[in-house]
Amino acid sequence: MSQSSAPRNSRLRSLAVLPAVVLAGMSVLTGCSDPGAQAATGEQSPAAANGVVYNSSPEQNRIRAEKDPALAAKVPAAIAKDGKLTVGTTAGSVPLSFHATDNKTPIGSELDLAQLVADKLGLDLDVQVTAWENWPLKTQSGDLEAVFSNVGINAERVKLFDFSTYRAAYMGFEAKKTSSYDIKSSADISGLKISVGSGTNQEKILLAWNKELEAAGKAPAELQYYSSDADTILALGSGRTDVNITPYPSAVYRANTRDDLKIVGKVNAGWPNETLVAATTLKDNGLAPAITDALNAVIKDGSYGEVLARWGLSEEALPASETITASNYVGGSK
Repeated sequence: MSQSSAPRNSRLRSLAVLPAVVLAGMSVLTGCSDPGAQAATGEQSPAAANGVVYNSSPEQNRIRAEKDPALAAKVPAAIAKDGKLTVGTTAGSVPLSFHATDNKTPIGSELDLAQLVADKLGLDLDVQVTAWENWPLKTQSGDLEAVFSNVGINAERVKLFDFSTYRAAYMGFEAKKTSSYDIKSSADISGLKISVGSGTNQEKILLAWNKELEAAGKAPAELQYYSSDADTILALGSGRTDVNITPYPSAVYRANTRDDLKIVGKVNAGWPNETLVAATTLKDNGLAPAITDALNAVIKDGSYGEVLARWGLSEEALPASETITASNYVGGSK
C-alpha cells in the first residue's frame, strides 16, 4: 500500500503542514543546512562521550536490508531500468555526509539511509558527490534520482521536488565549554559574535532574530562568515566568535568528540515553524512514494534505528515517513 493511502501518525500529520518563512529565488532552494562544512579526517575514534564509535574509515560495513519485491515493483520503470538508485550528496558535514579517511569515499548517516532504501527497492546504490548549490539542477536534469544530504522541506522546494521524510531538522548553537550561554530565542544572541554559513537556513534564522532585536532596541548579533568548517571552529576556539550555529547532528558530533565545545541551544530548522529532513526527488516522477514506503519498511524492521544510533542521531528519529508534495504541503507561498 502506498504511503499516500496509509494512516498518518498524528505528529507527522502536524509536521506535514510545514509552514515556512519563504524567501524568493534559488537561494531558498540551495540554502539549507551546512554546505560549507568540511569533512573530518582521522582514523576511527574510540567511543565518544555519547558511547558512539564513529567509523570514518572507507570500510563501513553498512547495515543492510533485504529487497522487498512488492516495493521494488513500485519504482518507476525509467528509474529501475539501469538497476541503480543514483543518489546525490554533498559529503560536507560530519556525521551526515563526509569523506572517509581516504579522502574519496563518501560515508555518513545520509548514505547509510540511502543504502537501506536502495536495498529495499532492489537497486544498487550509486553515490554522486555534488556541490550543495548544484543538487537542484542536477535533480531536475535527471543526473540525480534522489538527494540524501540533509535537505529540509520548504515552500519553494515543493514547487519543484517531492519529499520522503526521514529525520527531524534542527540547528544547534555551539560554544566553548567554559561559556554560560543558553540560547532559546533572539533575546539570547544580542551582541554576540556568531559564525554562520552564507545562504543557509541558519543564516535566515539569525537575520530574522536580528530584526526582532533591532525592533526591540537591542543590539543585534554580529554575523561572521568563514570558508570552511575548520576555520569556523578555529575562530570559535580562539574567541574570535562567541557561538557557531550549525546542523544539530554536527554540533552533537563535536560535543561528543571534543573536550572544548558544548551545545548551548537548539532551534528547528524551519523556525518560526517546523520542518523535516527528507529524501528529495523530482516532482511528480513517481519515485517519492516508493522511497517513502521503503523508509517505512526499514523503520518497522529496526534497521533505520540502527543507522541513526550508529551515528549518534537517535533523538532525531521519526516514527514514520511521509511523502510531502505541493498537493499536501500547507503553509507559505506555493
